[in-house]
Amino acid sequence: MNPSGKAPRIGVFGGAFDPPHNAHVALAEAALAQLDLAELHVIPTGQAWHKSRTLTPAQDRLSMTRLAFSGLKGTVVVDSREVLRDGPTYTLDTLHELRQEQPGAELVLIMGADQASALPTWHGWQAILGIAIVSVAYRALSAGGTARFDPKMLPGLPAGAHFEALELPAMDISATDIRRRAALGEDISSLVPSAVARYIDQHHLYRPA
Repeated sequence: MNPSGKAPRIGVFGGAFDPPHNAHVALAEAALAQLDLAELHVIPTGQAWHKSRTLTPAQDRLSMTRLAFSGLKGTVVVDSREVLRDGPTYTLDTLHELRQEQPGAELVLIMGADQASALPTWHGWQAILGIAIVSVAYRALSAGGTARFDPKMLPGLPAGAHFEALELPAMDISATDIRRRAALGEDISSLVPSAVARYIDQHHLYRPA
């Protein structure tokens, strides 16, 4: 417990980070500002069972993630546990480990609205909702944007599941587009932190073989 008597809140923000980009950093900044977190664990995916494409080597993604989030104010931990784990990477396993390491903490799993809508496809998703609060990040909608995610639409939603909203500015950035641009030799310096852009250039990532 912290001095106020409240359980410390530990944020969990996972992803392929292939590469980490400015929208990822903005989400982390918003989480630190809005969610009253004692720590934010940024966790690059290891062997992603749900990805149809081959990810960039884990060590490169881990290095880029460390560069991307190094300047944030607040307690940010770039957590390598999923990269180091053998076999498929499951969020449920990571939450169990964090719960064992910090039994008095409240875990807050941070994800986008699209991921939240797909929760029933996640391994052990109902168990996840029994362990962690889910903070759903909403980007500001432009005209004609889609309606906000409603947890009640999830089939089999367990009783007691707790969701929170995380508000983000509108940012039209995707890792898929960044990889495409890098493969074509286009400038990506406005889309990723400068240190990540340098790393991608120096290590010739995303270029055709």
